[in-house]
Amino acid sequence: MTADTADDGLDALSSKELHDLALRYAKRHLDVRFYWRLLQILPAAEVVAGKYDDAEHDLDTTLGHIDDLTDAGEGEVAEQLRPFYLEYLRGHKVKAP
Repeated sequence: MTADTADDGLDALSSKELHDLALRYAKRHLDVRFYWRLLQILPAAEVVAGKYDDAEHDLDTTLGHIDDLTDAGEGEVAEQLRPFYLEYLRGHKVKAP
């Protein structure tokens, strides 16, 4: 653990909390790039989480992706996206509330 991450409190948060914090930060800062990256990696996280139907649907339609932004904070999909949320939040020096 580096000095930058040692006291940010992010590791103690649940994956759902990381998801919510990252989405709030991105929304507040109008970070469209974050949402685009999330949409790109979400189908892979769904496959690893065993949500094959969701992943297939998402690959077929952009609207499926938009609905999934909220779902990306739930269950095994959120666990698969945890490193993405941590990297994003730490890259912006966000600390746990």
